[in-house]
Formats: sequence, C-alpha cells, structure tokens
Amino acid sequence: MKRWIAGLLTLVAAFSATPAWADAFEDIPKKGTVRIATPLDVPPFGSQNAQREPEGFDIELAGMVAKALGVKLEMQQVTGANRIPFLLTNKVDVVISVMGLTPERAKQIMFTAPYADTQLAVFGPKSAKVTSAGEIGSLKVAAANGTTQELALTAMAPKATIMRTEDDATAAAAYVSGQAELFATNSLIIPDLQKRNPSKEFELKFTIRRSPAHMGVRMGEHNLLQWLNSFIFFNMMNGEIDRLHQKYLGMKLQPLPSL
Repeated sequence: MKRWIAGLLTLVAAFSATPAWADAFEDIPKKGTVRIATPLDVPPFGSQNAQREPEGFDIELAGMVAKALGVKLEMQQVTGANRIPFLLTNKVDVVISVMGLTPERAKQIMFTAPYADTQLAVFGPKSAKVTSAGEIGSLKVAAANGTTQELALTAMAPKATIMRTEDDATAAAAYVSGQAELFATNSLIIPDLQKRNPSKEFELKFTIRRSPAHMGVRMGEHNLLQWLNSFIFFNMMNGEIDRLHQKYLGMKLQPLPSL
C-alpha cells in the first residue's frame, strides 16, 4: 500500500512539473503584441510604396487583425519559402501571406478559412505555344521556391526546367529580363506587373489551379485559429473583406469554398 501511494505521488509530481502548453491566444494580449508574417514581394498583397512603407491586401488585413485583438502589430517580412519555417520556429504568431492550402502543408501548420480568392497560372509571350504543363518542353519557367505554384507545377511537370527563385519578385524579374521564358505566379499580380513593364507580354498560357488564400498558425493553436476564423467570418459579413478585394484586387468578393 505504501509503495502504491509513493508511486502515485511520484506520478502526480511528474505531471505537476510538466510545463503547460503555451497558448498564443492567451499570450498575445499579455505581451500586447501580435507577430504577423506578411509578404513585400507580391503586389497587390504586399509591397512597398515610394516612401518604402509596406502596403497591400495582406498588410492592411494584418493591421485589422491586430486592431481587433487590441494589441500592437509587429510585422515580419517573409517570402514563399520561409513563411512556414517562421511559424515552426515561433518567430511569428500568424502568417498572412496569400498562402494556399495543400495537404502537405497541413501536416505542418493549421489553416484558417479562406479570405481571398486567387488562381495560379503560367504566363509568357504570345509566341510561346504552351497550353498545358505537358507542353512546357525546353522552356524555362521562373517560380518562387516553396510557393504553391512552384510545388504544383513541379508535380504536374516533373521534367520541366524550373528556375526556382528566392521570392516572387525575383521570379518576376527573371521573366521580365529574359532569364526565363515563362513565369508561374498568382494571376492577381499580373496587372501590376503589366503596368510597370508595358513592353513585356504576360499572356495566360494555362491555369495551374484555383488557390484561395488562407492565414496560417502553428499546429495546436486551436484557440487562435478559432478566433481568426471568427474574425474572417465577421469581416465577410460586415463587408470589410469585400472592400479589400475591390481596393486591391479590383473585383468584388465572390463566394469562397468552406474549409
């Protein structure tokens, strides 16, 4: 009996000594700051204006999240390749970086409901006779490493020559400068690129897939995820997310798929 009681006390002590799971939703108000990863290489979702100030759909949305939480916003610039590592290493609390959901990514982080509708596609000059991934042939395609378009295109055309760049801006520059014959990206950034490069052709060659944008949080942060989903729902209902669509994307918000 004494041995049983001693064993029970040891077990209780062990559980008492185990640190509780950190809850980002509880910690954020205590710190008074929310750390949000945003892009600065994917206009109109994130870029810098003439005064070197961040602007764009995801930038403004991050500010809305911080305001709704009642805390200060600490923005961290990320690229397609490092946005998930920033979450995994606890450098940020939330990623708002026009991020598409894939089953592979969902093994690493948790995704909110979608907040923006986008499609991924391959663009090029009119002279390039490409209408599908199977017709890329020897043409070089510029794509930002780790992005949904790069991962999807790699799976669709494993033998294609893909120029994997550090970020989307570098991929765009590679196409504009002629280092690559094709450019895989989010279709919503093309109007801005065309405006800034009027002599370059950006003809749609083929669509990779529809890719709604989601926010991301670390695996296990269910309270923060639920709050963000409530935030998205509330701002869908009050028209604020539709306002962002019209302001930055030039279109009204269309019905998005549920998660």
